[in-house]
Parts: sequence; C-alpha cells; structure tokens
Amino acid sequence: MNNTDFQIAICGSAGDGTIAAGDVMKRAMARAGFKVIAFDIYPPEIRGFGKCIARIRVTTEQVYSLKHHSDILVSLNDSHAIPHVPEVGRYGAVIYDQSAIAAVAEGEHISGHVQPDHLPYSLPLREISEQTTGSARSRNIVVLGYVAGLYDLPKDAFHDIIQEKFGRKAASIVESNIKAFEAGYALGADTFKLDFIQVGKPADKVNGNQVVMMTGNAAVVRGSLDAGLDAYFGYPITPATSIMEMLATELPKRGGRLLQTEDEIAALAATVGAGYAGARAATATSGPGLALMVEMLGLGVMAEVPSVIFVSQRGGPSTGMPTKTEQSDLHLAVFGGAGDCQRIVMAPTNVEGAYRCAGKAFEMAEKYQTPVIVLLDLYLSNRYETVILPKVNPFEPDSSKGRSASDPNKPYQRFAATDDHISPRAVPGEDGAIHTVTGLEHNELGRPNDQPDNHVRMSDKRHLKLQQALSHPGITIHKRFGDEGPVDVGILGWGSTFGEILEAMFLAREEGIRCSAMKAVMLSPLPVEPIKAFFDDCGAVLVPELNYEGQFANLVMSQIGRPVTRLNRVPGVPMKVSDILDEIRMLAERNRAVAAE
Repeated sequence: MNNTDFQIAICGSAGDGTIAAGDVMKRAMARAGFKVIAFDIYPPEIRGFGKCIARIRVTTEQVYSLKHHSDILVSLNDSHAIPHVPEVGRYGAVIYDQSAIAAVAEGEHISGHVQPDHLPYSLPLREISEQTTGSARSRNIVVLGYVAGLYDLPKDAFHDIIQEKFGRKAASIVESNIKAFEAGYALGADTFKLDFIQVGKPADKVNGNQVVMMTGNAAVVRGSLDAGLDAYFGYPITPATSIMEMLATELPKRGGRLLQTEDEIAALAATVGAGYAGARAATATSGPGLALMVEMLGLGVMAEVPSVIFVSQRGGPSTGMPTKTEQSDLHLAVFGGAGDCQRIVMAPTNVEGAYRCAGKAFEMAEKYQTPVIVLLDLYLSNRYETVILPKVNPFEPDSSKGRSASDPNKPYQRFAATDDHISPRAVPGEDGAIHTVTGLEHNELGRPNDQPDNHVRMSDKRHLKLQQALSHPGITIHKRFGDEGPVDVGILGWGSTFGEILEAMFLAREEGIRCSAMKAVMLSPLPVEPIKAFFDDCGAVLVPELNYEGQFANLVMSQIGRPVTRLNRVPGVPMKVSDILDEIRMLAERNRAVAAE
C-alpha cells in the first residue's frame, strides 16, 4: 500500500472562494478516511481583496505539523500566489489559470515564475467555469475537481461535502457546483500526471471512538460542553471569538447561559461571580484581553474561586498582529498580577489536546479552587485536524470538595487549613455555611487579617495546593518522545510548536542523530523534576518557541537552573521544521566535537 502524504496550498484574494475551496478539500479528505491538518490565513483587514491561503496536509500515517514546502500550489490570484511559488517543493505542481481576464504586464502572470524543478499545469479555469455554470465564480470548485481527477481522489467524498456546504442554498447552487467539480475532474483525469504524488488507501476508522475533524477552538467548545459548562461570558477578540460564536449556538441547547459583556474586565468578573455561585463558568480572550483581566485574576486567586480562561495568543504587543500567530503571552499568563498570585496554566500541543485540556480545566478549577488558564494560539485555534474523541465522556461532572468535608463540630471555615491545603467549599445558599469572601488577605473564616503569620500561612495554602495538579488524573502533564536514555540533543517545547518539534526530531533520528523531545503541557506549576531528569539525559537542550524573548526558556531556566539553547522566531506564522532541524544538527555536531577533544 502506498502511503499518502501531500500538501496543497490554495492561494487567492478575498472573494475568490479560496477558503471555501480549502474547506471542501479538507472535509472531503477527512470524510474519505485520511488524516488531515489544515490552516487558513486571512487578511487582517475587514474588507475584500486581501490575500487568503488555505493549506491542507493529507496523510495516511500520523503526522504532527504542516510542511514548510507544499507539493501543490493552486493560484486563484496570480499576484498573491507568485510570492509563494518558492514554497513549492522540488517536482511540485503549480496549477493556474492559463489566461488572465485582461492583459497583464510582463512578469505578473504566474507562468513566468514557475521554477525549472516545478511541474506546471495550465488550464482554462475561467472558461470551464463559465461554460458549466454561466459564471466565473466557480473557478475554485473547478480547480478542486481538477486536483481530484489528477490525483484520483475519491469523488464521492467531494460530492457529499459540496452537498453539505451548499445544501441550505437553492438546489440550483448545489447542482452548479457539482457540475463545476465534475468538469474539472474530467479534465484532471484526462491529464497526463507528471509529478510523483501517490494517494494510497486510508486506514480503517478507529472502532468505538469518534473520528472527527475540528479546529482547536471547536475542540475547546466540545471539551467545555462535555465537562458540563453552565455559563459563558465573553467579549469578541481575534482569534478567540469563534469559541463564543459556537457556544452561543450550542450552550443554550444544554440549558446553559451565555452573555456578551461590555468588555473583558466584565467578562472575567462575571465568570468569577458565577464560579463563586457554584457554576462551571468560563471566558475566552487573547493577549490584550488577558491584560485587562489581570486584576480579576488576582481576585480569583485570593478568594479561591474556580474559573476557566481560554487564551488564544496572537502577535503583540498591544493590538499587534490580530491575524498572526505567536506564543508571547506566556509570561503574562503565568506571572501577570499583583503579588504572588500563582494559578494553573496549561498549553495543549494539538487539537485533541485542546479538547482534553478544556474539559480537565473545569475539573482542576473546582478541585484546586483557582483560576485555570488554557493557552492556545491563533495557529492552534484555527488549525483543523482529524482527531479521535472518546466514546465515553472522560470528564468528572463535579470535582468540588464540598462542605461535607468540614468539621461538623466547628463553625464553617471557608478557608480552613487542611492536610491537602484545599478547604471545604460551600456555595451561597447552603444552610449553616455563611462566610465572608474578600480580595483582602483573610483568615480561615474569610475575615480580613494582615498579620504576618496569617499571610505566610495563607500564601503557603494557595501555592501548595496547586502542586497536586501535577498528578491530576486523565491528562498528560508532560511526555517524552524519541530515543530513551542519553541523547545528543533534547528538544523541549510547549504549545502548538511541538508538532514542528516532533517532525524535526523524527527527521534528525533518520539522519542518525540520537535525540528526543519532551513537551510540557502544564506550565504552572511547572513539572520541575521530570524536566530535570530530561536535562540529565541530554548533551544539549534546544527550546524552540514563537516569541522574541524566549519566554518558556526563561521560565525553565529560572526553575531548573540549567543552560538551554534558544530558538526564537516571530514571523507571525508557524515555525519551520527545517529551522529546528538545522539547530539540532548544529548542536549534535558541537557535541561530537567536544567528545572528540
């Protein structure tokens, strides 16, 4: 059986149907049983004519990131696609409309930019679209059909997705798009294929579990709903807005409530208030919104109130780059706030991880009575992956340490000292459980108290209880991949960049370099001892991340006290696997030279 592994990039202008074509492609391939990773790039302006790119990687075996070089580039707009011709790999295909709608200046048609090691496929996209549908607007569907015919992709899957995508519109719209697809397919099937892309048969679907394709934000929504989310409060901000949009549709169906607040401060204030009342409550934002939420985060820590905050990072600082990805809010998520206000911070590395982290965040918030931040980024929020969801709901519906755990012979103490540093928690309305909650330092009864011994005791309580999160059941806190035992190079990573780290590690091992990779999902509290053990095995440790300052490297070095090699990038797009691989090679060569000396 041939293994399938090809990546297609569709490039056009807003209005060309670029993202729609990518959506049909990725959903059809997932419907056919292939594994899919996809990521769309939009223009930052809310207007037409900006550049749009849909990238889709289709495989039969498990992969972990998009490739830097695509195997197929489809141009729906030459001026936007020309800069991306160098991103096509050797012997890759460049598919374009053979004639422009009007005369173009020299050098403005993509045919003049196709490189000698590329394979050009020129076809009359506009002409076919007009002949079959009476309009040039179906060029995007024609070219999808051409690609499907050229590479013998399963036609029925495309028909199904086109029917679903346009099914709510008039029947004539569905019919015309099917015709456009079929016309392109016939031309592609009749074209002599020059390149070497092979499409094998996908593996059988996983029995018992549900295989679906979703974005990181959709996974957050699904995980939150499965965990029993009661209330959501939010304010729109890219790239977290789609979480609120999806919940606005789904949460009321399950008896929950959603409110769009006037700003991010109010969103977290309402979330903390709902958590105080005993509800499972959440909000979502990005870096600028999290900066506004810092004061309310401190209240949640001091008052020991459960709340969940999903943060999808984007390029910064300030308004920064709303439609570009970055991992630069780690310091803010871990340290932002007045005083010592540690809380739980997690960062999933893929879409399935986003589902699990979302659901487990509610368990942890309740069990450890604290705000929990789940850090995503634009890349992970908007990235599509085929994921396997469990057949049985994996989340506990109630993780609270209720008032029944308190001493019945004493007056109720909301902040009572206990062996596990977690106090019995009553919610308003429980008989005999009157208590005070304040943002001031307080004693066991909740009454303000700023005496030195009390502040030391309560600070211990708030910090030590969080250490238990490092052994919370049902979630990966950290994990090592690759070679066991001593290695030349170890790669330590977090968040969405870990997919590129894994791909680079696998390539390095194929070259004979002994290396392994470790991901840290829990960032606060940090799993210090496992990371120390990883350092002990590594001749050198590389930390790649999408921020300028090396924020995760700073966090690790401050707690581990070991040197690392930083690989910091801020391009606004996912990190290149090739950049990580080059750094691994350099470190491995340096280690060999030191050993030889």
